[in-house]
Amino acid sequence: MARVNGKVITEADMRLAEAEVGNELAQLPPNMRRRVLVEFLIENQLFADAADKEKLSEQAAFAERMKYSRRRALRDAYFEKVVQKAVTEAEAKALYDKQIGSVKAPEEVRVRHILVKTEAEAKDVIERLRRGDAFDAVAKEKSLDPGSKARGGDLGYFAKGQMVKEFEETAFKLKKDEISAPVKTQFGFHVLKLEDRRTRPLPTFEMLKDRIMGSLIHRKAQEVIAKLREGSKVELVDAELKKVEEAEKAAAKKKAEEAKKKAAEPKKAPEKK
Repeated sequence: MARVNGKVITEADMRLAEAEVGNELAQLPPNMRRRVLVEFLIENQLFADAADKEKLSEQAAFAERMKYSRRRALRDAYFEKVVQKAVTEAEAKALYDKQIGSVKAPEEVRVRHILVKTEAEAKDVIERLRRGDAFDAVAKEKSLDPGSKARGGDLGYFAKGQMVKEFEETAFKLKKDEISAPVKTQFGFHVLKLEDRRTRPLPTFEMLKDRIMGSLIHRKAQEVIAKLREGSKVELVDAELKKVEEAEKAAAKKKAEEAKKKAAEPKKAPEKK
């Protein structure tokens, strides 16, 4: 890929660099990303050569750094082999199909509204609409809602649970192009018009693939580390850290005992009416 003072930078170096800093370059086009990675490696080598000239590798701190770096490199190699490669796209797709199959696509409505202070004003708005005035024009003139007034009262699409109860109940009962009676909420009086009704499309597998893969990799990592801990002796030596560990164990034990006690309690029979 390049040479720096006779030292070769290879495609393998590029792959390792991408694993290290690739997330920071995700928005760049492929050719530009490779160019930035090469520059990253060139600069690394220039810094390394300068450190060699100053004999920094002979200092005690460098040995500690190398020890840590070796441990980290071994960790990354094992993680890639045993964790990442164990999780497949097929497994992610199967989980997506299972979860998406149990999800009901929510119904959404698109509504315009005009907000006024009094019921009398709301009735006046309705009368104007019945005479043929355009809803968006009346909304721009009369509505007190600053968020939708400039858009002719258009609130866009929303599902149940996103609006106050009285407003929502009316919105979902309307037929297309139907104008509501005055609806009172904590904000004042609303006049609604249903523009459209639809079923919100569920996210595709491609949209969720990275998130699902990340979740499966995390779950797999937890399984692997639990097995590794079972076959290893891990002890904290620092006194303060040991206190924290003991407190965590005590809290976990108490929680488990409370859960066990609760599970053993007899369930009350339902009262007869």
